[in-house]
Amino acid sequence: MASVSSSTLIIFIASILVAASVAGTMTNGVQRLSGALGDRSVDVSQEIRTDVELINDPGTPSSIYDSDNETITLLVKNTGSQTLAAQPGTFDVLVDGQYATPSDANVIGGESWQTGDVAEVTIVRNLTAGDHRVVVIVNGDREVLEFRTS
Repeated sequence: MASVSSSTLIIFIASILVAASVAGTMTNGVQRLSGALGDRSVDVSQEIRTDVELINDPGTPSSIYDSDNETITLLVKNTGSQTLAAQPGTFDVLVDGQYATPSDANVIGGESWQTGDVAEVTIVRNLTAGDHRVVVIVNGDREVLEFRTS
């Protein structure tokens, strides 16, 4: 009778140890998943609240491209619901399919780029005469400007 009780006790303790180790492993996995979901939800929230529009006039290419200084000037209006940072690093810019780093970004008539404000983004790039396409991406929001230089 005592041998049955001791073997049952050993099996019981072993099962408790296995259950505890499985629970510990699952808890660690759930915590990592929860942290990743929290980080991703912050990114998605910023993407949803960010909206920008390129308000340059493509019919007046001289207001977009200055051939003397080889600069492209983009007017980007914040139409989203959050204040954005008007810094060159905020903007991902593609000019004719090639990545271009903005040399400068300033808010016109203000310091912070709030909803309704316009930021002037300058890119130094030599463009040949013809059709050109500029893509601006801010927090996942993508806008396209097509214009022609002569």
